[in-house]
Amino acid sequence: MAKLEELGADLIREMEIKNAAREKALAASRELTRSCALSIRAVHRGENDKARELIDKARAISDRMIAAVKDHPEFRFAGYVQDSQKELAEAYITYALINREPIPTRQQIGVEPAAFMNGMGESVGELRRFILDRLRRGQTDRSEEILQTMDDIYSILVTIDFPDAMTGGLRRTTDSVRGIMEKTRGDLTTALRQRDLQLALEKQSAISIQPSASNPEEPELGAQDPESGTQNSGLAE
Repeated sequence: MAKLEELGADLIREMEIKNAAREKALAASRELTRSCALSIRAVHRGENDKARELIDKARAISDRMIAAVKDHPEFRFAGYVQDSQKELAEAYITYALINREPIPTRQQIGVEPAAFMNGMGESVGELRRFILDRLRRGQTDRSEEILQTMDDIYSILVTIDFPDAMTGGLRRTTDSVRGIMEKTRGDLTTALRQRDLQLALEKQSAISIQPSASNPEEPELGAQDPESGTQNSGLAE
């Protein structure tokens, strides 16, 4: 039978190993979240090369984080690991949708189903931002397309009905998606109606300022009367 001192020493060594893995994963999760946020910001600025570089960096950080906790499932599925992977999924999905590229699968980006689903839901907020930014610039060409994509995402998420312990609180995310989508629909409808009204007013204004055609039966001012030889002054006698 092992002595109590030896048992205590073994336990301490195991806990030190676990703690080292936890610290590595925690530091990586913070770096991962930061890289994903910078990537999304670059997408909105139209800096796609920079966004792609940051996404690739984020993927490498995620792989390093998962490697650190591969032997410690209590950390592998801890909140900070799953939350940072959700940010990675959001960054990938946002980049793909805005740039009209295929959405990668969760296996391709190396995240769990719950993280991917919640990342998909949170990308709807970034799509709303994309629409509003374009509306402020007077660009409405992709607004309907993006709104339909938001609706498609909601239609998928609302059909996933499993316990929150499995989905990472997907119900709350789905409720938030619905609110964002309906608010965006209202904002877009208002903007499009204002655009149509402005175009109609501009068209009417252009018609009203056109010079009217001269009456062919009325002699032009200053024209000479062929019978009298006098000029028409335009003054009534």
